[in-house]
Amino acid sequence: MATMNFNTANSTFRQLLGNGLSYHVPPFQRDYSWAEDEWDDLWQDILGLFESDGEPAHYMGYLVLQSADSKRFDIIDGQQRITTLSVMILAALGHLQDLIAAGADADNNAKRKEQLQSSYISYLDPVSLVPRSKLELNRHNNRFYQTYLVPLDKLPQRGLNASEHLLRKAFLWFKERIKSRCGSTVESGKNLAAFLDALVDKLFFTVITVTDELNAFKVFETLNSRGVRLSATDLLKNYLFSVISTQNTHETELKALEDRWERIVGLLGSESFPEFLRVYWNSRNRLVRKSDLFKTIRKRITSRDAAFDLLRSLDQSAAIYAALRDPQDALWNSDEKNTLEQLLMFNVRQPLAMLMACHEKFHEQDKAAFTRIMKAVGVVSFRYNVICNLQAHEQERLYNDIAHKVSSGVYAQPSNVIHAIGDVYPHDDRFKAAFAEKELQTTNSRNKKVARYILFEIERQRSGQDLDFESAAYSLEHILPEHPSEAWAYIEESKQDRLIYRIGNLTPLETAGNKAIGNGDYASKRQVYHTSVFQITKAVAEHYDTWDEQKIEARQKQLASVAAGIWKIDD
Repeated sequence: MATMNFNTANSTFRQLLGNGLSYHVPPFQRDYSWAEDEWDDLWQDILGLFESDGEPAHYMGYLVLQSADSKRFDIIDGQQRITTLSVMILAALGHLQDLIAAGADADNNAKRKEQLQSSYISYLDPVSLVPRSKLELNRHNNRFYQTYLVPLDKLPQRGLNASEHLLRKAFLWFKERIKSRCGSTVESGKNLAAFLDALVDKLFFTVITVTDELNAFKVFETLNSRGVRLSATDLLKNYLFSVISTQNTHETELKALEDRWERIVGLLGSESFPEFLRVYWNSRNRLVRKSDLFKTIRKRITSRDAAFDLLRSLDQSAAIYAALRDPQDALWNSDEKNTLEQLLMFNVRQPLAMLMACHEKFHEQDKAAFTRIMKAVGVVSFRYNVICNLQAHEQERLYNDIAHKVSSGVYAQPSNVIHAIGDVYPHDDRFKAAFAEKELQTTNSRNKKVARYILFEIERQRSGQDLDFESAAYSLEHILPEHPSEAWAYIEESKQDRLIYRIGNLTPLETAGNKAIGNGDYASKRQVYHTSVFQITKAVAEHYDTWDEQKIEARQKQLASVAAGIWKIDD
């Protein structure tokens, strides 16, 4: 296993900003985006710290930094929080400046302002004796921050971009709250300084410091919060744009690229982007594990042309990926829609890279053949993943190999794909054996949906009735009930537990009839089954005068034979 070059520590805000440390938001990181809801949440948390029964400290979450020298840090994740805290302190300094202008304890407040400024906003470079800001923002926000906020200059109202407007509003919002809390009396400056001096020790972060982007990406893969997953997306953006950006890159060119990037992320949702990226990459290249994806991209994409090509290709492919995750997309016909609904229901993602490659290669030139590929994938997913429960990584490896051969032109015909899929197609003997033993714990909502789907498909094959398996008019009946009454005591309790969720013990039934029979004995249930619209439920009543382990196994074997004829790839 590769060495993870990072360290983790808990740090207060005072510790973060001390000892001449500086923090930089990468140039292409997201713009400042917090608004009043986030400001108010933070402010209420801060106020709570100073109540008589308040918590001693407030946890601000993870802060992911990258540094080569432990003095200058790039903020990989956490820039919204750090920027907001900096703006809040600047707002406090702005209030001190107003107190000084009003002559309220002016000399002492000037000293307080100078001390707080040097501690948390800027420091004097010991070599050049030039003031240096402790925080630099991205390329869209830093000019406003350094020109107007840091020197507490008059804030312009016009000519600002959207995120600069937010920075301006944040400053004024916090300044109003601080003024309201501390007042404008002779004692206000002293109270304000005491408030900030206590606050910086009450706010603490879990700080993860990494040495390079690879380790940052690995950190993002292991943390499970929305903000961190989003940062993994930002990290790739920062890398690609840093490759593209040179002294000769015009601002309009960067703006067009950023618009393209935002369009991709906006279409997919920021949390879905890393999964899309892996599916996209594996649709054109040899299989890459999730943990190695960023390393592989950084190794392969090293020139401006390669980065441009990747961005263009991602833009073109994003819509197809989004459609593959949305069965209702207008791109699909009814058979394709059904397959995509099944993949979502089965929670099967392994075929996505292959389907992306096949869509690009075959969809326009032979739509009927592409539909056949989709239907074959649905059948394999049912047999391999749902019923036989075989190793998903072996399946993914085969699908990726097919995708690579389609993209590279080795597989020029759709028939090549369907033939290759046969390697992960469980044949009838194996499928029937697995089906005959299958249990589906219907206490799980996904399993319940799958069980209904299976039984309704079998019903459709038997009777020709195409009933909606998700309709509330129908329910899933457990012949041996989930909570058996004494009437079922003839089946040993240990056997009951094994039999309740066997497919052979399940049958579709009208919801009203299901409620009427409840946990009753088999004889009373059988009378209701006789009147059901479902032929497979009527067949239970007609063929079985009692219900026990042998009957469940016999019925399940029969259903397995029917299922093998439904879920099959046509020769």
